Amino acid sequence: MKNLSVVTEFILLGIPHTEGLETMLLVLFLSFYIFTLMGNLLIILAIVSSTRLHTPMYFFLCKLSVCDIFFPSVSSPKMLFYLSGNSRVISYGGCVSQLFFYHFLGCTEGLLYTVMAYDRFVAICYPLRYSIIMSHRMCAILTVGTSFFGSIHATLLSTLTFQLPYCGTNEVDYYFCDIPVMLKLACADTSAVVMVGILSVVLLPLSCFLLILTSYSFIICSILKIHSAEGRHKAFSTCSAHLTAVLLAFMPVVLIYLQPTPNPGLNAAVQVLNNLVTPMLNPLIYSLRNKEVKGSLRKVLKWPLLLISVKEKKRS
Repeated sequence: MKNLSVVTEFILLGIPHTEGLETMLLVLFLSFYIFTLMGNLLIILAIVSSTRLHTPMYFFLCKLSVCDIFFPSVSSPKMLFYLSGNSRVISYGGCVSQLFFYHFLGCTEGLLYTVMAYDRFVAICYPLRYSIIMSHRMCAILTVGTSFFGSIHATLLSTLTFQLPYCGTNEVDYYFCDIPVMLKLACADTSAVVMVGILSVVLLPLSCFLLILTSYSFIICSILKIHSAEGRHKAFSTCSAHLTAVLLAFMPVVLIYLQPTPNPGLNAAVQVLNNLVTPMLNPLIYSLRNKEVKGSLRKVLKWPLLLISVKEKKRS
């Protein structure tokens, strides 16, 4: 990627219309970030430590938790850094990295939700062939594929955005580097980049969302054919968590990138929801209605208490 810009650094102006609220926002966002990291780490530990959870569904959930750790880490540390009174300056390379990893992880998560919907489709519609279709090899291919296409998507968007010359103001009217705010600073015609960006950012999530809806249409038809009320309830409870997470993940994309007249305040609020709140809620969504995950979490949380009791016995 060739840097055609005379601008070597940018200044992040932060969330619009929040002057004087830096301390309150710092405490709030830091709390969200810590709970996000802790919740997703616990989910990963619960899945890794329990052999009962070594199935394709939990394998994909484990990768989702890894993405939910890194996704808020793209923009949150820098935001927390300047909210604590430090410099708002970000280097040109740092801005490129933010934009790349934001769209790489966002696209990977979108594709991962689609793969998880396909996994539920196979499990409910073809239960006898599930272990054959969702083999270890297939799970590995699907997992690597989500990251591969995510990297291609992010590389395309980053290259298109930063091949433009940035030679005027370097003040980014936002709290991290994203395509819409960066294009405002470019010193060239951005119409072609805007069109490609809209097609890339909108079509991919839309395609994923339609595939998820298609999967769940077949799933619902199959669930309704189950005669046992307990069986229907179990199938619905398994799928409801995933559907809730899908809606929380895709609705912000629609609100941000499909607005006829962009609203900076609304965009910032939705991005905070997307970057911090949704990754924090995912561990709760997938654990509250799942007995196996809750059981494994209890065991993980008991380990520190067991270690303390063993140490106390040795001392006594």
